[in-house]
Amino acid sequence: MTKSDDKRVPALRFKGFTDEWEQRKLGNLVTFSKGKGYTKKDLTEKGVPIFLYGTLYTNFHEKYDDIHTYVKMRSGSIISNGSEVVLPDSGETALDIARASWISKKGVILAGGLLILYPKDNISSEFLAYSLTYGRNHKTIATKAQGKSIVHIHKNDLENIFYRYPRNVNNQKRIIKILDKLNKCILLQQRKSKQLKLLKKAMLQTLFANKIAPQLRFQGFIDSWKQRKLGEVANILRGASPRPIKDPKWFDSNSKIGWIRISDVTKQHGRIHNLEQHLSKAGQDKTRVVYPPSLLLSIAASVGYPVITYIETGVHDGFVIFDKPKFNVDFMFFKLQQIQKTWNKYGQPGSQVNINSSIVSNTKILIPNNNEQLQISNILKKIEKCIHLQQGKTKKLKNLKQFLLQNMFI
Repeated sequence: MTKSDDKRVPALRFKGFTDEWEQRKLGNLVTFSKGKGYTKKDLTEKGVPIFLYGTLYTNFHEKYDDIHTYVKMRSGSIISNGSEVVLPDSGETALDIARASWISKKGVILAGGLLILYPKDNISSEFLAYSLTYGRNHKTIATKAQGKSIVHIHKNDLENIFYRYPRNVNNQKRIIKILDKLNKCILLQQRKSKQLKLLKKAMLQTLFANKIAPQLRFQGFIDSWKQRKLGEVANILRGASPRPIKDPKWFDSNSKIGWIRISDVTKQHGRIHNLEQHLSKAGQDKTRVVYPPSLLLSIAASVGYPVITYIETGVHDGFVIFDKPKFNVDFMFFKLQQIQKTWNKYGQPGSQVNINSSIVSNTKILIPNNNEQLQISNILKKIEKCIHLQQGKTKKLKNLKQFLLQNMFI
C-alpha cells in the first residue's frame, strides 16, 4: 500500500492503483426503491426471512448474509436478489441514517423504513455499502438529513449527492477483500472469547460446591467443604465517601491514593491496577483506604461486582471491604462472581438493587481448605488471562479495521 495526500484519492491505496476516484451523482450509479409494510408484530417462528428497519440499529453490520427473523409473505413485498444496499429512511440522528448495509442473501423480504439501492454494473454492492457508511460519503449523507427529534432522508436527497468511488472494479474488490478478511478474523476472535467465557462459566459451576463438595475436584482433595458466613471469614466494612462528592478539595492528581468508582470496575474486569482519580489528604480522611491486594464488593447500583485492588485505594461507600480475610483472595473473587446474581433477590421488581454490609456478612457459602482454594483460583486465573488476551486481540483487529476504514475511503 502507498499513501497520498491528494484529496481526489484516499490516504491509503493498494500498489498499482493510481487513478483519481470518480465523482458522480449517486442517482447515476444506482436505482432506488423503498421497502414495504411489515413490523415486529408480523414476525413468526417460521416463514420467509425478513430484514427490518430496526436491525440496522440493534445489530448493525456492513454485510448481512444470514437473517434469523421471519414473516408470512404478503403480495407486493420487496424480495432481495443479493445485490441490494439498504439505508434507514429515518433515525434519531443524522449519523444514524448514514449507515448502509449490503443484503447479500437472496430471497429476503426488505421491510418498510428502508431505502433500497440497486447498484449498476460498474460498482460493487459491498463496496457501495462500505463507502456510504465511512468517509466523505457518510458525512455528505448526514448533511442531507432533515428534522429535529426524528430526522429523515428522501430518495431525491440521495440521488443528488456527489459520490466518490474508484471506477476500477478491481480496486473496489481489493478494498473489500481486505475488509472481509478482517471481519472474519474479528468474528473468529469473538467466537474464541465467547467459548472461553462459556468455559469459565462452566468451571465456576462445577469447581464450587453447592452441597458438601463440588462436581469437579482436583486429585487428592476429598474433604467436605465447610459452610461459613462471609462475616466469619472476613471483617465486612462499608466504604465511605466525602461529601459533596464533586468538591475538588477531595482530589489531588499527585496523590498515590486512588479513588474507585464502578466505571473503573467494568473497564478493568474487576482487577484494579490504575485509577483516574486520586484523593487528597482531606479526601483520604473521609473514606477508608485499603492496601493491595484487597477484595471489595459493589453493593449499590451495579450490585455484586467483586473487585481486587492492586494499588492503594480509597473505597467509595458503594462498596464493602473484606478486611483481614481468612481465605485466598482470588478464590473468593471467583466465588463472588459465581454468586453475583443471587444478590438480586434483595431488590424489588423494577427497582434498583441495593444491599448492605449486614446482608453480605450473613451470606453463607461453602469453602474448602487453603490448598484447594489455591488450586481452584489458579486454574480460573489461567482461563481469565486467556479471555483477556483474546479480547485484546479483538480490540487490536477492530482498531486496525477502523484505521483502514478511515484511510481507504475518501
